Amino acid sequence: MQTIGFIDYYLDEWHANKYPQWIEAASGGELKVTCAYGMVDAPSGRTNAAWASEMGIELLGSIEEVVARCDYLIVLSPDHPQYHEELARLPLQSGKPTYVDKTFAPDRAIALRLFELARQHGTPLFSSSALRFAAEYEAAAGKRLDTLVSRGPGRYGNYAVHQLESIAMLMGTDASRIMAVGTQQAPSLLLQYPDGRQASMTHMAGSPFALAWLEDGGQAGEAVAEGDFFASFIANLVQFFRTGQPPVAPSVTVAVMTYIEYGAKAMQTPYQWVDLPAVQGE
Repeated sequence: MQTIGFIDYYLDEWHANKYPQWIEAASGGELKVTCAYGMVDAPSGRTNAAWASEMGIELLGSIEEVVARCDYLIVLSPDHPQYHEELARLPLQSGKPTYVDKTFAPDRAIALRLFELARQHGTPLFSSSALRFAAEYEAAAGKRLDTLVSRGPGRYGNYAVHQLESIAMLMGTDASRIMAVGTQQAPSLLLQYPDGRQASMTHMAGSPFALAWLEDGGQAGEAVAEGDFFASFIANLVQFFRTGQPPVAPSVTVAVMTYIEYGAKAMQTPYQWVDLPAVQGE
């Protein structure tokens, strides 16, 4: 058995509650979450000590201890990416395969710093929205898309990553500018690529994650993420730990963080283009 350590802002949250069982099942018992660290107790729900006791996972007193004790590392804090740089600093210096949960970083600059730290220390690193592994979205993969329309639920702050990662995966990481075109109830962004192709995303309460697209040749398609894309994500996570090969390129993750950061800026000046910095090759 090989061991995984959790490093979190607080441990009683949905990902930390679900991942241990899913990882153990997906790996046939080969991988197991054995210890964890939480910076603070959850503001509501179980304390870190209660979470660890009920989950059967050893609670440790520092990030250093988790890094020393485990073969692989997962930095969680999915809804508080502002803590990722602090939580990930030692893991990314460890040389041990490390997954950093979505949203990877609060801005482009921190995303670049985290990947550079991992590179300097030879630490395999990746981060991803689970939605990118939705089987239904594979219908658009590898096609030359002229237009892509994405919609899904949730707030921009912690759910934009899902739609923008799908856009980066299917349309590319070289969008040149971004514009806010939505309403207060349904925030929406339009991304334009240098060759004129466009992608849009909209948050709609109660909507499933869904795509519609038009290929360069005029053929249309659509897909709704109805399957268990978390199962596909966990399978890819297990494979990453086994091989040390990230399934998502750093340039894609940097592009997604760039789109999120500049999309928020665009929302301050609706219906005006905001230029995006180049991401390709980073």
